Amino acid sequence: MTVQLFTSQLGLNTQLFISGSKSETNRLLLLQALYPELTIENASDSDDSKAMLEAVQPSTIINVHHAGTAMRFLTAYFATQYNGEVILTGSERMQQRPIKILVDALRTLGAEIFYLKDEGCPPLRIIGKQIAQNQVVLSADVSSQYISALLLVAPKLKNGLELTLEGSITSLPYIQMTLSLLQTLGVKNSFEHNIIRVWPAQELKENHWVVESDWSSASYWFSFISMSEIGTQIQLSNFKQNSFQGDSALVHLYASLGVQSAFLPDQILQLTKVSAPTTVMFQADLNYCPDLAQTIAISCLGLGIACQLTGLHTLKIKETDRLLALKTEIEKLGAEVHITDHSIQLKATKNLHENISIATYQDHRMAMAFAPLALRIPIQIAQAEVVSKSYPNFWDDVQKAGIQLQKNV
Repeated sequence: MTVQLFTSQLGLNTQLFISGSKSETNRLLLLQALYPELTIENASDSDDSKAMLEAVQPSTIINVHHAGTAMRFLTAYFATQYNGEVILTGSERMQQRPIKILVDALRTLGAEIFYLKDEGCPPLRIIGKQIAQNQVVLSADVSSQYISALLLVAPKLKNGLELTLEGSITSLPYIQMTLSLLQTLGVKNSFEHNIIRVWPAQELKENHWVVESDWSSASYWFSFISMSEIGTQIQLSNFKQNSFQGDSALVHLYASLGVQSAFLPDQILQLTKVSAPTTVMFQADLNYCPDLAQTIAISCLGLGIACQLTGLHTLKIKETDRLLALKTEIEKLGAEVHITDHSIQLKATKNLHENISIATYQDHRMAMAFAPLALRIPIQIAQAEVVSKSYPNFWDDVQKAGIQLQKNV
């Protein structure tokens, strides 16, 4: 499906409900598989979360399709399920994405995991074991999902887990989210001097969790507001001022792009366009929130300002090589872009090419990040249905907000 977006403006005061956080939901679904008494409210309706929910049901072959989080979390989960055996696989792209670091860590703990095709990538044959070893070392700059996968199964290990991280930590907020969830549910843990300890827990002290709405999904509305007329406002629910989600950094990041955030009663987040950008060169280290890179880069493109984003070394192993994809698609619009393995630099561009078809590379964030450009130029988004991976109602919400679009199957 291709979506044609016509040059439009947001409605002056729109209210939207954003589904629960995919990151929180996927962590909770894994914990629910370990502790069936746990109940979850406001769970994400994303494809990734649906894949997680289906995958923990009894089966001998598990296909997570494009769900990278599910692949990593479930590798650790099935490795610790005594007397179980599964084949864990995914889409063609998933079978190219590395998982060796996590597999090596689990093998160190005593897990039995075998590669069925290419060394270091899915599909995997996993024979569940009772894990007694409890010490493992990882490089601190690996994907936080490897680390969280180990931490989530740790309470059910015979002796818990002591995880030592070597070097500078990537995506720290996601690790802190995992530990905060565990702590709130009653699982004792500590994080000192790059050593994380999780103690065994036979049962949870708290058995109900209400998932906060997804800040990553909210990011596209920050982008829409940044490119809107001064005075344009939108309200999103349900968001906490003291969030576990690293992408809540949006509040501070978008302030210099003219977006004011306010937390209203009943966990309503109100976004208002209050000024033009206060900088001609937006700079940010996104080491702690790399998933925001595409959205911020396109915001700056639409606002006609330069940007330099660093801390992006994990983006090459996502649904696509996001840095290369960004460069390719932005250059089609007439802008100049430079990338390295960990950064992207965009030159200010005042005149963008119109009616360009943006390829999405089976990456949900590519589709949604480019959509706000409709406030500047007409644009097409190819394979627009890919948004279902994290935000199935995105295009419906775009229309509710006043943007004119046409879906072509």
